[in-house]
Amino acid sequence: MFRLETTIICTFSVLFVAVKADFRARNCSQVAEACAGRGFSFTNIPLQEIPGPHLRVCPQGNTCCTQEMEDAFGQQSKLDFDHLLEETTETLRTTFVSRHERFDEFFLELLENTERSLHEMFQKTYGKPYLQNAEVFVNLFAELKRYYTGGNVNLEEMLNDFWSQLLERMFMLLNSQYVITEDYLECIIKYADQLKPFGDVPKKLKVQVTRAFIAARTFVQGLYVGREVAKRVSKVNGTPACLRVLTKMVYCPFCQGMPAVKPCKNYCLNVMKGCLANQADLNPEWNQYIDAMLLVAQRLEGPFNIESVMGPIDVKISEAIMILQDNSAEVSFRVFQGCGQPKPAGSTRSARGVSNVYSSRFRPYSPEERPTTAAGTSLDRLRIVWRTMQHSVIDIKEQLKLFKNFWSNLPEAICVEDKVTAGNVSEGECWNGHTKSRYFPEVVKDGLTSQVNNPEVDVDITRPDTIIRQQIMALRVVTNKLKNAYNGNDITFQDSNDEGSGSGSGSGCTEACTTESARFATEFPVVKADRSGPVDDSASLCAPSAALLTILTLSAQAFCQQWR
Repeated sequence: MFRLETTIICTFSVLFVAVKADFRARNCSQVAEACAGRGFSFTNIPLQEIPGPHLRVCPQGNTCCTQEMEDAFGQQSKLDFDHLLEETTETLRTTFVSRHERFDEFFLELLENTERSLHEMFQKTYGKPYLQNAEVFVNLFAELKRYYTGGNVNLEEMLNDFWSQLLERMFMLLNSQYVITEDYLECIIKYADQLKPFGDVPKKLKVQVTRAFIAARTFVQGLYVGREVAKRVSKVNGTPACLRVLTKMVYCPFCQGMPAVKPCKNYCLNVMKGCLANQADLNPEWNQYIDAMLLVAQRLEGPFNIESVMGPIDVKISEAIMILQDNSAEVSFRVFQGCGQPKPAGSTRSARGVSNVYSSRFRPYSPEERPTTAAGTSLDRLRIVWRTMQHSVIDIKEQLKLFKNFWSNLPEAICVEDKVTAGNVSEGECWNGHTKSRYFPEVVKDGLTSQVNNPEVDVDITRPDTIIRQQIMALRVVTNKLKNAYNGNDITFQDSNDEGSGSGSGSGCTEACTTESARFATEFPVVKADRSGPVDDSASLCAPSAALLTILTLSAQAFCQQWR
């Protein structure tokens, strides 16, 4: 009898514990607290589970959710998805924005400092003859800036025009005892290739300038395209099917009375691979783009280094002028043979003669004239800009390497432990989409076509996202440009004001830089427009820098030896 009473007592005790446990499982008080913590303000949260036939996303058994709650969870899922994508891509976007602006700023400052340095040195060295013909050099830098900022400038033709104009001005100064007409000047230019009045300087400088500027402009345009692609892809909305599954993954545990239970890692990965399938398809083109950017960066560090071209450009042009001076008699003689003897000028003008031009107009700078502190400061600033720009290229290279496979790694980056998923907890302690238990399905592969086997998200693999496809085309176009720039080749940019860059960064593009093949996709801008006008001849000028003026005191022969 005693044993029977003991058995009955034990049985009732077990039933009591089971009933109590079941009561706790159906208690919804934790759900109310969790919803309040997430910012929801529901007016009617069940205190205990209720039948759930009204639910359309979450399991329809007993539930802690009303239809109002499930609808609010669905709306919040869209905001959550947008926030997750924005947050996960923030480093990528801010890196491209800051590096694009920094490289652009340094390059334009380099051009401005180089132009200022040339102006100061040439005014001090050549004086009035330079000031009377300064527009030739002003136009040179204006065209270089216009090319860099996206203008339709043919660098080779522009440099040929510069040397032709310089030859015309120099020939007139060196032969001031004659009347040189426009027709006569045109004849001179026809013989320029045969005469080589400036030696090999124009040929060598043309190769260096074109390669360096093509690489620099294409590189900064590549940075712009990267930032635009990242910005636009991060704004792509989730599909209704994606948002439905996100609601199920994140908020259906609330309806099951388990708001603290997070999704299983593989469950989250399958959901995100389905939601971000189109983004993953961007990855192959993105990696090719990164590789092409790294190649051009190598050029900027090495043979196409803009510093090695723009730094001594004033010295190289001055060397060319000296070569023409030394060979002026021969050049003039051959021109007279081909174009005929020009008419003598008036008596006053002809009396000066060629010797006076040499002695007074194009005298070398005297080494006894010491540069001012301001000139030294200008040179120091130029060197600082050069070094900073080189460091900027190195920094960009390191950042680019980190962003390879960025888009295929996006699901993994989102489904991180404690942030979204349960992480490395016991397999049975995470939400698998139905209950707190192990998640069995395998993780699908990346990309749109692989989602046909996705067990969580219903993805229409026949309808790729339009915005993503546009960005893929934009990457293909800029990658082609980068590969050409790596080989020293340029692709003509259309010069049109019909379409703006729309960069949104405050760096306008005065001349649109799109191509027909990419017009429907990301536009090429590019860079900041020219921020300063040409150097004013009447402006107050600093004295030339010590290093440059010392170089100018060398003879033409020394210059030629150094150049070769």
